[in-house]
Amino acid sequence: MATSKEDRTGAFVPAEVFPPGEIIRMELAARDWTQSDLAEVMERPVQLVGEIIRGKKRVTEETARELEAALGIEAEFWVRTEALYRLHQVAPITTATRQRAEIRTRVPLRYMHARGWLKMTADVETLSTDVLRYLGVSSLSDSAPFAVAAKQTTYGGPLSATQEVWLLRVKQIAESMIVPDFSRAKLLEAANRMQNMLASAEDVRHVPSLLSGAGVRFVVVERLPGLKIDGVCFWLRDNTQPVIGLSLTANRIDNFWFVVRHEIEHVLNGDGRNGAIIDNELESADATTEQERLANAAAAEFCVSQSALQGFIDRKAPLFTDDNIRFFALTQRRHPGLVAGQLRRRLGAWNKYMRHLEPVRDHVLSTALFDGFGSVLEFAT
Repeated sequence: MATSKEDRTGAFVPAEVFPPGEIIRMELAARDWTQSDLAEVMERPVQLVGEIIRGKKRVTEETARELEAALGIEAEFWVRTEALYRLHQVAPITTATRQRAEIRTRVPLRYMHARGWLKMTADVETLSTDVLRYLGVSSLSDSAPFAVAAKQTTYGGPLSATQEVWLLRVKQIAESMIVPDFSRAKLLEAANRMQNMLASAEDVRHVPSLLSGAGVRFVVVERLPGLKIDGVCFWLRDNTQPVIGLSLTANRIDNFWFVVRHEIEHVLNGDGRNGAIIDNELESADATTEQERLANAAAAEFCVSQSALQGFIDRKAPLFTDDNIRFFALTQRRHPGLVAGQLRRRLGAWNKYMRHLEPVRDHVLSTALFDGFGSVLEFAT
């Protein structure tokens, strides 16, 4: 039994909760029974009945059935009354518990700890401060301004918490880098030089220095579970310093060069100045904007001349052997993986030609500024 009062939301909350024993006591008085009488009816020890009445012993499901038989009050009532009484004997949830729950709801804390982005601490106030600092907000209910401005170009909806913290990590690393002023002319020159690096997987190691020389910050941050981001393009310092961020989720030569050239095209076109452009599944997704159409077209042409590829398809379709893929790649001065990747994209044949798709991650990480893949990037203080 409980008396109630109305809270600020209009709901009724218990003001005072009575133990089942108090109700048993009233029922005995109404019947002019003693505790001994009830004990005899229930075939239970008098001491046990007394302890239940005084709230020292719980009303179990079995006892509830016996009280139902003895007093005519349903067993469910006794079980609910007992549970409610015991619940109100427990101290209210602490503020620290609520804070910890809010933090874990707001950010993927487990992954951030594992990656070294946040220090492990049992002190919830320190943890809360660290999370707020990482997000750049004053309240956990706020979204990071930088992430709010991000534009997803291959799928709709706001950024997930995982995408938000990943993007902020890319930004954090990019801000720590020292590069010369951005030069569009130098970036065009760098892109042209990259054309001569497409025959060997090892040559991807030159990309970070070429981009840096043009004033582009190139950052690799390993994906988090459920990230759904291949690449990102945004600008720092009053839109004067471009950033290209990659997750290297697909460890393949075709994906690497397609995403890199795609993001370079965004930079050349000045895209991303009004909010980071988030790209995902670039090889298979249809362009949703003119920005993406131009970037996709530039990336595809960079990987393999599209007119030459069409001629190859017209000559060899529907059978593309490993040997003719290799020979065509040799004539184009391309790695066979780039030809295979473009064939997969053109034909939608995502389960074919996979033996040509050489991994490049180790080559990229040998020269790039990166976070993850078994390492934690720490900044000088």
